[in-house]
Amino acid sequence: MMNNSSGDEQVECPLCMEPLEVDDLNFYPCTCGYQICRFCWHRIRTDENELCPACRKAYPENPADFTPLSQEQIAAFKAEKRQRDQQRRAKISENRKHLANVRVVQKNLVFVVGLPPRLADPEILKKHEYFGKYGKIHKVVINPSTTYAGVQGPSASAYVTYINNNDALRAIQSVNNIMIDGRLIKTSLGTTKYCSHFMKNQTCPKPDCMYLHELGDQEASFTKEEMHQGKHQEYEKRLHDAMQAQLGLTSAPGGHGSNGSGSAAATAATAASSGGGTATAAP
Repeated sequence: MMNNSSGDEQVECPLCMEPLEVDDLNFYPCTCGYQICRFCWHRIRTDENELCPACRKAYPENPADFTPLSQEQIAAFKAEKRQRDQQRRAKISENRKHLANVRVVQKNLVFVVGLPPRLADPEILKKHEYFGKYGKIHKVVINPSTTYAGVQGPSASAYVTYINNNDALRAIQSVNNIMIDGRLIKTSLGTTKYCSHFMKNQTCPKPDCMYLHELGDQEASFTKEEMHQGKHQEYEKRLHDAMQAQLGLTSAPGGHGSNGSGSAAATAATAASSGGGTATAAP
């Protein structure tokens, strides 16, 4: 027996460990009462020693005890199973409701704001002159829904996903607070949210969906309220400090070292609260 998440017992074949089919529930091929599925029974009789794995008696030509279910019984059993599955999915969905308010910091994702329009191109940002110099990039996504029109003129935001976590931190430390075309560039680690299909315990139909489909790191997970309180900034600073300690550094350029102000994370948090800071991170 195997207990499923709803507390019901699901009968498994002790040999192949697959759940017994409806027609196998009343299938007992040996007089000792040891139950296996018909597939394993057939395999033992045709390809192996023809002996019961439990009592070692030879299997009879016909099963010792097998009462096929009627069509009505099979239909009732399947209807009951569907109902249990629906109840189980509803329970999981209910338990995941709170995740709608959670954002997870992605250690390999750089959120960039203040880009001049001429740099709002994934292929340009991948170049070695820009973010490509800090490490291998998996993907660059320009945020199409957010264009900041401040005193410096229109600017764009982007998400740069690195293969290596430390490359993302190095990019943030190097690029944060630099000026390009008269615009101040701000960088921080990006966040992402849970896929709506995962929230409902459903299979996501999008093969390239960029949202989370499994539970993220609890330490890197923050509610919107905690983000407003700057908890995610504190978490990011700990990551920078840990990398600096590993490299033997005492400070980092761009405002994230010991003399930094952390304004990049604050800017990113402001953008996030207005709908522009939730990253479409690569899975």
